[in-house]
Amino acid sequence: MDVALATCKTLPEPDFDAEPLVEALAAAGLEAGFLAWDDPDVDWSRARLTLLRSTWNYPQFPREFMEWTAKAARLSDLWNPLEVVQWNVHKRYLLKLEEAGIPVAPTELVEQGSNRPLHAILDQRGWNQVVVKPAISAASYRTLKIGPGQTDLGEQHLRELAADGDALVQLYLPSVEGHGERALVWIDGDVTHAVRKTPRFSGEDESVSDAMEISDAELALAGRAVGAIDAEPLYARIDMAPGPEGEPVVMEVELIEPSLFFPQCPAALGRLVAGIRNRLDRAGTR
Repeated sequence: MDVALATCKTLPEPDFDAEPLVEALAAAGLEAGFLAWDDPDVDWSRARLTLLRSTWNYPQFPREFMEWTAKAARLSDLWNPLEVVQWNVHKRYLLKLEEAGIPVAPTELVEQGSNRPLHAILDQRGWNQVVVKPAISAASYRTLKIGPGQTDLGEQHLRELAADGDALVQLYLPSVEGHGERALVWIDGDVTHAVRKTPRFSGEDESVSDAMEISDAELALAGRAVGAIDAEPLYARIDMAPGPEGEPVVMEVELIEPSLFFPQCPAALGRLVAGIRNRLDRAGTR
């Protein structure tokens, strides 16, 4: 097999990128198939290249997932690379981006076992609407919006999260409701397109637009965010929205298993397939 498309045994929601990706790889003469990362019977050495695509249950099993990524990287050519996955799996990367001078959604990290109360964070920061979520999360897993008068609910949720692992408290950006959260897709060295996403919290479905225009400020921010990653990824999705000052700030940099919205931009799909073929060719010459 040329390309193993890593997924999970039970998808929590449909993957709209899957069918066009398999068809495009086949059209390029590459044999590809979906294999579940959480299936212990899969032999990953069968694949020349393993592409992380819809491993969407990994936040429930982060230790097992990271052990699997290390194994897959030994047996196959893993993309995105293992060091990129290790950097991205825990959302403390947002604090690292902030330290590098890249504007991010204002974020507080609450470490596992901490009794730091939510109201203390709100008072210190002057926040009255926040998002509370795990530091290892995907698809809005266990993510709650906490508004004025809901501090008790937020406190309970934060304590539950901190009992299981690290948690984040982030300022809620009202701009995601009007302007919307913009997801910029970056493939093999360049931004290909962007879509608008509606706010999404635990248990909700995702709604996205057709491809949209990208502002100069958004494009520049995406480039800075990808440039801060130690190893260059094959693909990335940079989610952003206007921050408190009106300029775009990074909300997430998705490097493990993001939806890349191929139906909205077939050219992006072609760019990804070309990038896969280039990596297969490079691996074949080593």
